[in-house]
Amino acid sequence: MKISRIAQVGAVAAVAALALAGCASNETSPGGTAPSASEGPALTGTLNGSGATSQQVAVSAWTQLFQTANPDVTVNYDPQGSGTGRESFQSGAVQFAGSDRAFKIEEIEAGPFDACVEGSDLVEIPAYVSPIAIAFNVEGVDALNLDPDTIAGIFAGTITNWNDPAIAATNSGVTLPDLAIAPVHRSDKSGTTANFTDYLAQTASSVWTYGAVEEWPIQGGEAAQGTSGVVDAIKGGNGTIGYADHSQTGDLSVVSVQVGSEWNAPSAEGAAVALDASPLEEGRAPTDLAFEIDRTTEESGAYPVMLVSYLIGCVEYADADAAALVKGFFTTAVSEEGQQSAAENAGSAPISADLAAQSQAAIDEIK
Repeated sequence: MKISRIAQVGAVAAVAALALAGCASNETSPGGTAPSASEGPALTGTLNGSGATSQQVAVSAWTQLFQTANPDVTVNYDPQGSGTGRESFQSGAVQFAGSDRAFKIEEIEAGPFDACVEGSDLVEIPAYVSPIAIAFNVEGVDALNLDPDTIAGIFAGTITNWNDPAIAATNSGVTLPDLAIAPVHRSDKSGTTANFTDYLAQTASSVWTYGAVEEWPIQGGEAAQGTSGVVDAIKGGNGTIGYADHSQTGDLSVVSVQVGSEWNAPSAEGAAVALDASPLEEGRAPTDLAFEIDRTTEESGAYPVMLVSYLIGCVEYADADAAALVKGFFTTAVSEEGQQSAAENAGSAPISADLAAQSQAAIDEIK
């Protein structure tokens, strides 16, 4: 299945205007956006989630919209990383998870999912699409072009100095210092790590032989907790390089990666093109919209070092009140207003109109 290209800015603005008009005429819609299958009286209660640090800013934006429309609702989101979020959701400690990867099919089959009715399918919604920046801090160097093998060599520890010939070969005219490379990676179980290593595994498998993994697989380099920890570690050193959600890398210099004959810097637009070139995984429930990202695409403008971060819940909850809150919050997240708010605050790419419709159809099944 191929998802249509991300909606153009003008279309997004037009639909967002309609959504706001709908909000004015129906203030009891749970997400404060256009009326949907989840419309009804304003909600009450507390909704707890945990997971990816990458989508933390977006979750905050969605929370503000959701709580504005439902002032008696409190949303708590603990950004402890994708792995912790999924574990907390499985144990029933939270009602939803944010994760930079979907549950694997074998994980779903094994269970358990204590917040769900036994045998319930999962809802996995690709609500947050964002580039992963390969950010660096090398005095006197503002930008670099790196091909996949060179990026893989740096993080695998086989390229150890900034004036290595492999780096010089793609950066004519750049004065590279005789300086040791200090790679920075996540210390926690991380969906960002899973997406970054998936890029390395798909594009440079002869150099990066460790596969796509959530926990950093090799010794060496500096380990840092969470996205903010990685960014702080890069900023705090000279010769450092690491990977993090682009929305949180600030003014750090970033790598442009090779895509076909192009050198593409991280951008929301490039992440959207890469998503558009990727199919949904087969063999999943209709409510489980997990993507199989094609990191090898040569589509013009694509930036394949990217993540799709999911909102994850139950189709059928053991607690009907929790189901209503999750349904309303997820509806807010995928609405035009919610996606635009995330784009403005977190720099993410709004999901396409087709994908938003698919997502809403899945959310409508929550009960």
